[in-house]
Amino acid sequence: MTVVLNPPRLAGVRLRPRSVVVGAATVAAILTLAVLSLGWGTYPVAPDAVIRALLGSGTSLDTTVVVGWRLPRVLAAVTLGALLAIAGALFQTVTRNPLASPDILGLSNGAFTGMLITLVLVSSSWPARAAGALVGCLAASLLIWLLSYRGGIQGFRLIVVGIGVSAMLASLNTWMLLQVELETAMFASAWGHGSLNGVTGDALGGVLLCAMPVALAAFALLPSLRQLELGDDLATATGVRPHLVRSAALLIGVVLVAAATAIAGPIAFVALAAPQIARRLARSPSLSLTLSGMVGALLLLASDAVAQHVLPVTLPVGIVTVSVGGAYLVVMIVSEIRRRA
Repeated sequence: MTVVLNPPRLAGVRLRPRSVVVGAATVAAILTLAVLSLGWGTYPVAPDAVIRALLGSGTSLDTTVVVGWRLPRVLAAVTLGALLAIAGALFQTVTRNPLASPDILGLSNGAFTGMLITLVLVSSSWPARAAGALVGCLAASLLIWLLSYRGGIQGFRLIVVGIGVSAMLASLNTWMLLQVELETAMFASAWGHGSLNGVTGDALGGVLLCAMPVALAAFALLPSLRQLELGDDLATATGVRPHLVRSAALLIGVVLVAAATAIAGPIAFVALAAPQIARRLARSPSLSLTLSGMVGALLLLASDAVAQHVLPVTLPVGIVTVSVGGAYLVVMIVSEIRRRA
């Protein structure tokens, strides 16, 4: 039985009035939460002191704590959340299914497999693990592509194949964890849940240097994607090649997910939930890359704040996003069932 829940369309950079209001409110929330996150911790810093430290006029201790220690983590949460959300919007648009996301399609498990193989056979250094995760994500996407391509990309077939590949990779990952030493298995399991611990400014800068041009390419692809909303025949008549455009959009999404996963591990459900939350907040029938990225940034930043400071114990941020995303998925399915009843 095929289930398609309100197939999404992709809107361009131009936002409707309500979308502008929602976007402005989201940016304000991101800035407010970022300042609070920079001040929370064992050494608390007041919001005004945080701002002075960011402007370079704070005390040396405040500047070290805020800028040197906490700022890279906050920037990572904002930027990686935006990259994941943009990738999710592209996947959901191409497949025309709001349940399509990189973690459901198996790309996160592919990255975990690549990292595990690198950790066991090559090196435990961060560059090696990041490269392994990147290669694993790209290899998983290529496998899903080859198994699902039949003269073109069909959304439901891509999702079903992705779920199957994800299950196989998850089994492989579990088997590998059982074969390695306990310390290695514990470290790999923590990374596999997605974590912003240990993210440095240099690592984040290197990843963004590669990912930002790809994200800009996603916006450049918007006119062709809007043409596809008219149907393949009409899009072809206007000079658009549907299969090529869909392939390019999926490739861009894969690269964005791979870049985010390489630095923080597989963070689940941000790519799934953020585009749909943005669409519902804006009350728009289509998905906006801009607004989706904003909501993704806020979602990951808020989840990291909860993981660090709200819960009794500090947890990887991926555990919080899984909990939030799972609850969102249940609510979305229940509301859809009630709407169709």
